[in-house]
Amino acid sequence: MTIFSLDELKSLVQNPQHPCVSLYLPVEKVGGETRQNPIRFKNLIREAENRLDEIGLRHAETVNLLKPVMELDNTDFWENQNHGLVIFTSPNLFHHYCLPISCPQLVVTGNNFHIKPLLNLINNDAKFYILALSQHHVKFYLGTRYQLNEVAVENMPHNLDETLLEDELQKGIQHRIGIPIGAASAAQHPGSVHGQGSPDREKHEEDILQFCYAVDSALHQKIRGEKTPLLLAGVEYLLPIYRQANTYPYLLETGIYGNAEILKPQELNHAAWEIVQPLFQQEYHNLIEVYLQLAGEKSRKIANDIKEIITAAYYQRVDTLFVPLKKYIWGKFDRQNVTVDLHSEPESDDEDMLNFAAIHTLLNGGKVYHLEPESILDGVSVAAIFRY
Repeated sequence: MTIFSLDELKSLVQNPQHPCVSLYLPVEKVGGETRQNPIRFKNLIREAENRLDEIGLRHAETVNLLKPVMELDNTDFWENQNHGLVIFTSPNLFHHYCLPISCPQLVVTGNNFHIKPLLNLINNDAKFYILALSQHHVKFYLGTRYQLNEVAVENMPHNLDETLLEDELQKGIQHRIGIPIGAASAAQHPGSVHGQGSPDREKHEEDILQFCYAVDSALHQKIRGEKTPLLLAGVEYLLPIYRQANTYPYLLETGIYGNAEILKPQELNHAAWEIVQPLFQQEYHNLIEVYLQLAGEKSRKIANDIKEIITAAYYQRVDTLFVPLKKYIWGKFDRQNVTVDLHSEPESDDEDMLNFAAIHTLLNGGKVYHLEPESILDGVSVAAIFRY
């Protein structure tokens, strides 16, 4: 099972086939409550059966649709869970995801999958890189809020000694073919470390700088052209030396200090998120400010009427959408007549119109944010910034 991501969401909702069933289950991980997980899971399935019966699905079709869901219920499945579980099934698709966050217990059937409870997870899908560096150890990671994965980098030096040996071999080749060693070295590694102390210390720092140039060169081939933040992790004296060699423009000033050889991935991930989270949150606050400014100008580029927002989202006008996670607005969107019919209680084949607006905003390249608290937008419970 993989952690849910924005790219995964888009692939799920792009070509829906009715009926789409979404099952959400909070999972207990410790203690006697873990025995309740399979029981609540079976209750979800029974509820899904009732919902499908209400929309007129034949019993045989219901059984066939929910069969892969029921087949999950075994000991191995429950022993490999996290804090939440979401299952999506339709006539042409079946996926389940182990979630690092809790979720409401929920069953929704409709024309598309119900993805709104995952917005917090999607918004925390912002990516960052970590370069864990020591003289004897180099590792490169791609991280998000909830996971950190090591990434292979072609030609990445493994340690300082290996780099120096390669450098000595290169010097020997240059000497044999008549290239001045000093000139070649200067061309390959512009700049040097000038510090106070003994010649041995200066030579060692220069060796480290050569090592950092080699690491940067390998990384340059891997991530050039990207804008993903990069953090350094390592002992304090090493990071400034690497910065001299760095050519990646999105290297953050703040680093993670510690011995990179003993820092665990979980520790790295936690420390990195503490640094990058404010950067990612700033975008949200900036957009809130944009909305408030446009509201003060009484601009037609914003809206807080759900009917107007639904139509705009469907026709690719919504650039940014703010929705509450714990609120539902049930109804239908008539694509042929471009009308929105809302109901105080869900009727057969109704869907959450907030979820509908979120799906079409994301599919059309917009951004969707969880709106909490509602007071941040003067009591508005749903809001949108339009492209035009």
